[in-house]
Amino acid sequence: MKKYNKWLYSSGLAALVVFLSGCVKTGSDGQPTGEGFVYNFLVQPMSSLITYLVQNFNWNYGWAIIFITVIARIIILPLGLYQSRKSMVQTEKMQVIKPQVDAAQAKLKQAATREEQAAAQLELQQVYKQNNVSMMGGIGCLPLLIQMPIFSALFFAARYTEGISEADFFGINLGQPSIVFVIMAGIAYLIQGYISTIGIPEEQKKTMKSMLIVSPLMIVFMSFQSPAGVALYWVIGGIFSCIQTFITNILLKPKIKAQLAEELKKNPPKQVVTPIKDVTPTESQNVSSSKKQPKYPSKSGRNAGKQQRK
Repeated sequence: MKKYNKWLYSSGLAALVVFLSGCVKTGSDGQPTGEGFVYNFLVQPMSSLITYLVQNFNWNYGWAIIFITVIARIIILPLGLYQSRKSMVQTEKMQVIKPQVDAAQAKLKQAATREEQAAAQLELQQVYKQNNVSMMGGIGCLPLLIQMPIFSALFFAARYTEGISEADFFGINLGQPSIVFVIMAGIAYLIQGYISTIGIPEEQKKTMKSMLIVSPLMIVFMSFQSPAGVALYWVIGGIFSCIQTFITNILLKPKIKAQLAEELKKNPPKQVVTPIKDVTPTESQNVSSSKKQPKYPSKSGRNAGKQQRK
């Protein structure tokens, strides 16, 4: 299941890159042709909003990108917090039913026939179902599907809005790649990854290590290949992700754990599969000594008895 979750997260990042790189048609000059649903209904309105802020409030294009990115993130924040809470609840429940899951998986590995495999698989499914735990670990596609159009609109608006390519932001040309923004984006997502590991068991941290490296590398790669205006969008998005992760992991998680502990006291997990009991050292020694004890007395013992009778 952990491998599946890692594959799902990696494929999601890859899909995001493909989606962002190919959903707006461009001409030979590299500018949008104005065709397509994504450009007309998402990118163009976002681009117009950036231009409106610059022209009517005398803002810099960099501040306009920051403002719109923050507003978009605030709008999506409740959905992100809801999904994070749901994922944390599922993770905590998974820890409670882990002995049953391990027992069911052990039966599945030891199954010799298809019938035994099907029965073990059914038991594993019942462990999750009876205890209201998702086999996906609380991962849902809806938040990603809702966020992707907004993020893609911001991405392309920062890339193609007229005037951004000639604008400067703190001495950095927003139309040219900026190593400063690339580094800032990478650091922001590294910090976000570190915050996400606070309070997580060591075993789970090991499974997350690859994702903690892959995510910042993907952002760095995309920022390095894009104008500074786009990299600025990633920087602000990374900072906001740090804030959201801090809220969920540091502020909400202890409260959720306490609430869940109270719920489990009132409604303990349903027993579907008998967990495998660990064998203590004394038990293992007794078992090994009983195996070594011979069934019948040795020849030397019988001879000794005969000699005594003589």
